[in-house]
Amino acid sequence: MHPFLLTYPAFLTPSVSAFTKKPKTQTAEIGATVIFEAETEKTDVKVRWQRDSKDIASSYKYTISAEGNMHSLTINNIVQEDAVGYAVIAGVSKVKFELKIKESEVKEAQKAVSPDPAVAEPKPEEPKKAPPAPTGSSASDTSGTVSDGSATEGLLESHQPDTRQDLTGLFTEKPQSGEVNVGENITFVARVCGESLLKKPTVKWFKGKWMDLASKSGKHLQLKEHYDRNSKVYTFEMHIIAAKANFAGAYRCEVSSRDKFDSCNFDLVVHEARTTDGFDIRTAFRRTSTDAGEDSGELDFSALLKKREAVHVSTEPEVDVWEILQKAPPSEYEKIAFQYGITDLRGMLKRLKKMKKEEKKSAAFLRKLDPAYQVEKGHKIKLQIEVANPDAEVKWLKNGQEIHPTGSKYIFESVGNKRFLTINNCTLADDAAYTCMIGDEKTVTELFVKEPPVLIVRNLEDQMVMKGERVEFECEVSEEGAQVKWYFKEKQLEVYQNIADLTVKAKDQAVFKCEVSDENVKGIWYKNGVEVKPDARTHITHIGRIHKLTIDEVKPEDEGDYTFVPEGYAFNLSAKLNFLEVKIDFVPRQDPPKIHLDCMGRTAESTILVVAGNKLRLDVPITGDPAPTVVWTKGEKGSFKEGESRPEPRHTWTVKNGEVLTDSDGRVHVESTKGHCIFTIEGAERQDEGVYSVIVRNPAGEDTADINVKVVDVPDPPEAPRILSVGEDSCIVQWDPPLFDGGQPVIGYVLERKKKKSYRWMRLNFDPYKETTYEAKRMIEGVAYEMRVYAVNTIGMSRPSAASQPFVPVAPTSEPTGLCVDDISDTTISLKWRAPERIGSAELEGYGVEYCKEGSDEWIPAFSGLTERTTVIVHDLPTGEKMQFRVRAYNMAGPSLPATLQQAVTIREIMQRPKIWLPRNLRQTLIKKVGEMINLVIPFQGKPRPQVTWTKNDEPLDPKQVSIRNSDTDTILFVRRSERKDSGKYEVQVQIENVEDRASVNIQIVDLPGPPQNLKVIDVWGFNVALEWKPPKDNGNCDITGYTIQKADKKTMEWYNVYEQYRRTNCVVSDLIMGNEYVFRVYAMNMVGLSPEPCLSKDSAYIQKTGIVYKPPSYKEHDFSEAPKFTHPLVSRSVIAGYNATLSCSVRGIPKPKITWYKNKMDITNEAKYRMFSNQGVLTLEIRKPCPFDGGVYMCKAVNDSGEDVVECKLEVRSQVTKEDIKK
Repeated sequence: MHPFLLTYPAFLTPSVSAFTKKPKTQTAEIGATVIFEAETEKTDVKVRWQRDSKDIASSYKYTISAEGNMHSLTINNIVQEDAVGYAVIAGVSKVKFELKIKESEVKEAQKAVSPDPAVAEPKPEEPKKAPPAPTGSSASDTSGTVSDGSATEGLLESHQPDTRQDLTGLFTEKPQSGEVNVGENITFVARVCGESLLKKPTVKWFKGKWMDLASKSGKHLQLKEHYDRNSKVYTFEMHIIAAKANFAGAYRCEVSSRDKFDSCNFDLVVHEARTTDGFDIRTAFRRTSTDAGEDSGELDFSALLKKREAVHVSTEPEVDVWEILQKAPPSEYEKIAFQYGITDLRGMLKRLKKMKKEEKKSAAFLRKLDPAYQVEKGHKIKLQIEVANPDAEVKWLKNGQEIHPTGSKYIFESVGNKRFLTINNCTLADDAAYTCMIGDEKTVTELFVKEPPVLIVRNLEDQMVMKGERVEFECEVSEEGAQVKWYFKEKQLEVYQNIADLTVKAKDQAVFKCEVSDENVKGIWYKNGVEVKPDARTHITHIGRIHKLTIDEVKPEDEGDYTFVPEGYAFNLSAKLNFLEVKIDFVPRQDPPKIHLDCMGRTAESTILVVAGNKLRLDVPITGDPAPTVVWTKGEKGSFKEGESRPEPRHTWTVKNGEVLTDSDGRVHVESTKGHCIFTIEGAERQDEGVYSVIVRNPAGEDTADINVKVVDVPDPPEAPRILSVGEDSCIVQWDPPLFDGGQPVIGYVLERKKKKSYRWMRLNFDPYKETTYEAKRMIEGVAYEMRVYAVNTIGMSRPSAASQPFVPVAPTSEPTGLCVDDISDTTISLKWRAPERIGSAELEGYGVEYCKEGSDEWIPAFSGLTERTTVIVHDLPTGEKMQFRVRAYNMAGPSLPATLQQAVTIREIMQRPKIWLPRNLRQTLIKKVGEMINLVIPFQGKPRPQVTWTKNDEPLDPKQVSIRNSDTDTILFVRRSERKDSGKYEVQVQIENVEDRASVNIQIVDLPGPPQNLKVIDVWGFNVALEWKPPKDNGNCDITGYTIQKADKKTMEWYNVYEQYRRTNCVVSDLIMGNEYVFRVYAMNMVGLSPEPCLSKDSAYIQKTGIVYKPPSYKEHDFSEAPKFTHPLVSRSVIAGYNATLSCSVRGIPKPKITWYKNKMDITNEAKYRMFSNQGVLTLEIRKPCPFDGGVYMCKAVNDSGEDVVECKLEVRSQVTKEDIKK
C-alpha cells in the first residue's frame, strides 16, 4: 500500500449519456479529409477516440483536438482501408459511427490496382478538400519551410505506402532537410508521442557528428518546445534566424527517454545571395546601424533587392579591393578597409578566405593543433604540437589569456621538438578556444567538453507498508547534485476476459462473465444505466478475478445493455442481452436456398485479399425457407478446374439453425443469422489461403458458391548482404531479393548499418531503394561496420536480414616520397625512397616497382609481388636505354598514386677508382680468444665491380678454415671458430684493371698459458719457506701478467691462496704453523685467465716444533646405525576419479634406507603414472588422475643394512557424479 490518496471520478455514478452531440456516420471520397465532432456535457471529461476498438493517438494521419466541451477527430488523406468502424468514449458512454467510401471511388480504386493488363488505369482525381498543411516553419518564411511533401496526392499515390514517414522508435514526425537563402529564416520540427513515456523525453540538436547546439543558442539559433496535453505529443523546434553561409551542413536530432533512443539526420543547404551587376559590392559590407545596439554589425542586403533601378553607380575608376588585400600583409587589413570605407572587417575576411589564397608553410610549427578536440567532463586531454626549433619557447593561451601552471590542473611538457599541454579533470569552464604561440606565429583549436548523461546506478525497490504509514523510496544516480524528477503512475487494471453479447430464448439462463487482473477489485453491474440488484432470478458473484452476473429464466424485459464498472477505474465493460422469441408459423410452401453474391469464381476480380494477422470475415447473404443448413469447406488453391469433379475438402464446418454442428479451430468462427452466413478467421495466416466453398441446403434444394481467398504478408528477409568493395568512407553492398515476396511485389529495400562493437543500427535510406546494389557513404575510416537489409512491399517491411561480414572502410596511402637513384650499372639500377607521409588506418602491405622506356606507356613490373624494403635493385635492363621508373605503395584498399622520377635515366656504368675504407677498429691489432668467431666487414668503392684478393702473411688463404664473401660494396672475412694458427697479418687488395688499393689487418689469437716450470723449495727457516720457479714454455700468444701461489697442509690437502697476480718468479711464504708439513703449487696468468694445470713442488717443507710432543687420546667410534622404522603409517583413503591423489608416510633409519612402493604387491617404481617424493624422511606417492582400476592395496617398504620395515593402506577410487546422474 502506498500513502498516496486516490479520488474516484464522479462518472462512476450511473448516467444516461455524457454526450449532448454525437458524431454521425459520414461518406467521403478517397484522398479527402473528414472531421467528426462530439460535444460533452462537462468540459473536464476525458474523451477517447477508437478505430476498430483500438485507441487512436495524434499523428500525421489523425488530428485530435479539444476546446472546452467540443471534441473533434480529423482523418487526413482518406484511403480505402479507413472505411471501418469508429467510436468515441467519455466515461461510461460510448458512441459508435462509421466512415464510408463512395462506391464509385471504390470501384475505380479496385480497377486501378487490378493486375489485369487489359484494364486501363483511370486518371487519378484530385481530392475535393486538401488536408491542413503541416506545421514546423515560420509563416513568413516559405523558402525555408521543411515540409513532408504535398498531401494532395492522386488516387494511385494514396494506395502506395507512405515511406516518407516510415517511423521507428520515438519520433512521430522527423525533421526534414531544407534549403534557405542567406539572411532568411528556417525552422526544423520534431514530434514525439508521449503517451507511452513515463517522463518527458530529452532532445538534443547537433551539427555534424559532435557539436551540441544547446550551447550555441543566441541571436541566430533558438530552441523551443511545447507539449499538447490533449494529443500527448511533444513538439521540439529549432529556429535558424538570418541564416549564414557557414550554417550549411549535416545536422542530427537525438531523442532519448530512459532505455529508449532514436535519432534522425537531415541537411541544411544555404544559397548565396545574388548581387546586382555594376553595383559596388563594398556597400553590402558596410554596417547598417550606427549605434551599438544588439543588431549592430548585421549586413543589410535590402539595397540589392529593392529599387534596383535607383542604385547609383560610382564614376570613379574601379579598384579591386580583393587584389589589394591579397597582396597586403594582415597588419595592413584595417588600414585598407578604412581607406575604402569598409567597416565590417569580419565579412571582408570571410570573403577573402574563400578566394583560395595559397597558405604559406609555417616556419615555426612542424605540426599544428587539430581544428577541434572533444573530451568528456571529468576526463583529461592532452594537446600536442611539434616545433621546428627544439629550443623554442611556446606560450599557451585560453580565450586569449595566457595559461600559467597552477597546481595539477595544467601540465606543460617539452620532449624534443614536441610540446604538450595536459588539462586534467575537465569541466564546462574548460570549453574554450586554446592558442599556442611561438613569437608571432600561432595555432588555434577549440575544445568541446561533453557532459556525460546522468544515469540511474541503483533502481527503486518495491515497498510494502501499512495504510497510513510513511514510505521512502531511494535511488542512486551517477552524478552528485543532478536534478531528479519523481513521477507517480497509478496501477492500470488489465482485462483478461471481456463480457460478450448474449442471445437467449425464454426460460434459458444468461451468464455475463468477465476477468480482470486484480482479484481485490470490486465492481457494480448496470442495466441500461441502472444498477442491478441481486434477487431470486439475478445472482452476482465475485470469485478471485472473475465477476459473474447470472439471470435465470430469462424474460423479454431482461433484454438490454449490461455494463460492469470496476470500482476506482475509469472504464467499463459492456455487452448486450438479446431475447429470442420463438414463433411457430405454418409454412404452406418451401423456397430452395439461394446464395446472393455479386461475383463468384476464381478470377482476379473475385479474389479476396487479406493481410496476414488481420481478421478474415466472409459475410454471405443467403435465402431459403426453411432456414438452410450452411456447410463451409476449404480446398487447395487452384486444386480443380471448371467441369472437373470436386476433390475432397481439407476442412469442413457445418452450421444449422445458428448452431455449430462440427468442431472448429480456435481461430475459426462460423455463425448463421437470418439472411446471412458468416465465416470468420482470427489472425489469418499463409496456410489459410485457398478456395472456400459455401454450400446451403434445405429440403427444397441446395446452392453452392466458391470464394477465392489470398493471404498477403510482408516479404521474407533477404539473405545476408555482400560487400563488393570499400573506400575511404564508403562501401558498395549487394544483396539478393527475398525468396518469398509475401504475395505482393517488392517495391524496394531499406538498409541499415552499425559499428561492429555497437548495438545501435542506423538507417541509411527512408524511401525504398529499388536496386539490389547500394553505395553507403559517410563512414569513419578504420572502424569495422556491419550492414543489413529489409525488404518492403505494399503490406509493410520484412524482418531484417542477417548482418553482413564485418568490413573496414580504408583508403589507399599517399604516394611514396624521396624516390631517387642510389646506384647504376650497365644492366642494373638501385632505387631508394621513403615511406608515404599518410599511411591511414590500414596496414602497409608493401611496395611495387615498375619501369618503362621513355616515350612508352607500357609499365612493366620490376619483380613479382611486393617488397617491404625501401631500397631495390632492378636487374636485366637494356644497356644505353633511357628508362623511367615509378613506385607505388599498397594496402588492403589497393595501390596509391605513383612516385615517379623527375626525368628518365640512361642505363650506363659510371667509372669510379677502387678505394678501401678500412674501419677504425681494424687499424690496430685485433685480439680474439681461441674459439671465438671472426667477422671482418671491410667496405670499398669502385666501378665497375673491382676484383677482391685476400692473403695471410703473403700467402693465399685456406678456404677450409676461412670464408670470404664479396659484394659490390664490401668484402667479408669470416672464421667460425678461431685457432692459434689463425693469428697473423691479413691483407686485402681491390683492383680494377691496372688500378688497385690495399689494406692490412693484424689478428692475434690468444689462449690460456701453460703451467710454470721447476717449482723448488729453496730454504726453510722458522715459520717461512722460500720458493722459486721458471716461466711457462707457452704464454698463450700474449704476455704473462702474473702468478697465483697456493699452499696446502699435507694432512688435509686443502689449498689456500698465498699470493695473487704475483709478477716475480720467486717468493717467500710466511706465517706457517709449527709442526705441519706443507706443499706448494703455482698457476701462470695472462689476459685470458689462469693456466689449466699448476706446477707442484717436488719437495715438501716441514716446520719444526720445539718442546714436548703431545699424544692425543684414542676413542672408540660410536655406531649410529639404526634399522628403518615408520614413524607415521599410511592412511586408507577414498578419492574421486580424475583428480590427483597422494599417499604420505614418514620413516627414520641410519644409513638412509632405500624406499620401494608396491601396488597389490607389484613394484610400481618405474611406472610413469606414479611419482615418488622423499623430503627429510617424509615419503609421498602421487597418483596422477586415478581411475577406478587404480584402487587396491598400496605398500611402502624401507630397507638398509640394519634391517627393513613395511607399511600399507587401501585406496578406493570413486567415479564422478554428473548432472545427468543427479537428475535421474
